[in-house]
Amino acid sequence: MAHLRLPQIDLAATLAEPNPQIDLRLSAYEISTRNFLKAVSNYKNRAIATISERRTAQAAEKKRIIEKTQAIEAETNQCKLREIDLVADLEREKEERKDAELSVAAFKRQLAALREKSQSIEAEIEQYRAVTANLRRERAAERNTLRAHADRVSPELAGMERLLGCIVEGIEPERLLIRFAYLDPTAPDRECSLVLDIGEQAYKVVTSSPPLLVLSLLVSSLNDTRDIYAFMREVRAAYQAQVYPPAL
Repeated sequence: MAHLRLPQIDLAATLAEPNPQIDLRLSAYEISTRNFLKAVSNYKNRAIATISERRTAQAAEKKRIIEKTQAIEAETNQCKLREIDLVADLEREKEERKDAELSVAAFKRQLAALREKSQSIEAEIEQYRAVTANLRRERAAERNTLRAHADRVSPELAGMERLLGCIVEGIEPERLLIRFAYLDPTAPDRECSLVLDIGEQAYKVVTSSPPLLVLSLLVSSLNDTRDIYAFMREVRAAYQAQVYPPAL
């Protein structure tokens, strides 16, 4: 703020005038006063604005601190809850570990018993292996004997099959393939065949080629008489009558 410079007044000259007056420069004083009041008002407004800004900032900071405090309290409560859950989990794991240890001890006892039983079974297996080896040697000897007999019998068997016109073969466990030949003198190579299942109490024909019309009756008679040789003779006669009927 600029300071007013007071003018020098010649008092004697002023009093010598007819109408002595002193210029107090009131307009400059008023202007200076208004400027001063304006500066004071601006200072007050700036101070109020500063105080308001500080108050707003303090309120925001207080709110932030309160929110942070609440968040920390919530997190602390969650941590306490997690701690409770962890303690419960530890107790549960302790109980499970105790149960597991008891189970392991029981399994170890069972394993020891199984090992003893396994050793006993292995000893029995060794005995069975020795018996099996003896049986295999005996069976091999019997097979060799049967093969030797078969070698002597095969030519005779082939001759009998040709004479009888019937060949019987085992094709599956408890199934027989029966082939009939020399049924038609005009076609010596023609054969008729059927597969007979003898695995159950009641015999049954699985398949036949060609189909035989009276086959079901012959199978029923076989189950009644249990005479398979008679069944084969009847089937051959039926096939021969079907494929090479007698001349009228």
